Amino acid sequence: MSLEKILAIGGKPGLFKLITQTRAGFVAESLLDGKKVSVGLRSNVSVLSEIAIYTLEEELPLRQVFLNIQVKEKGGKTSVGHKADKLELEEYFFEVLPNYDEDRVYASDIKKVIQWYNILHEQGITDFTEDSDSKNDKANDEASKSDDSEE
Repeated sequence: MSLEKILAIGGKPGLFKLITQTRAGFVAESLLDGKKVSVGLRSNVSVLSEIAIYTLEEELPLRQVFLNIQVKEKGGKTSVGHKADKLELEEYFFEVLPNYDEDRVYASDIKKVIQWYNILHEQGITDFTEDSDSKNDKANDEASKSDDSEE
């Protein structure tokens, strides 16, 4: 499963898998307990593939941060829990992403990243490379654009 189908819903703990879209929103399943929830269009929802972390040079996609954690932990869970104290979280994140912007990335953000990584790891979602479907879609879009310009 790719990060394009994984959601963070404001006010609800953990992560959710997108099941289906409805006229009034969508249905998602919790990765923590498997319960299905109906989410309205007005809810604050973030797709993990669209989230980025501020660095001193650019915004780094969350998938790249997850890959960095995976390399550091040799594919296992994080050595620091998301409930660790602020200093411990910042030291860990500095090891994972040495150039993160300390003024714009808060301890609460680091907690979420660590918690999300561990939830995904427990669910067996460990392929954080760019989704092959989205690569194929981009390639097809570019091919169709060049076909249109030839006509």
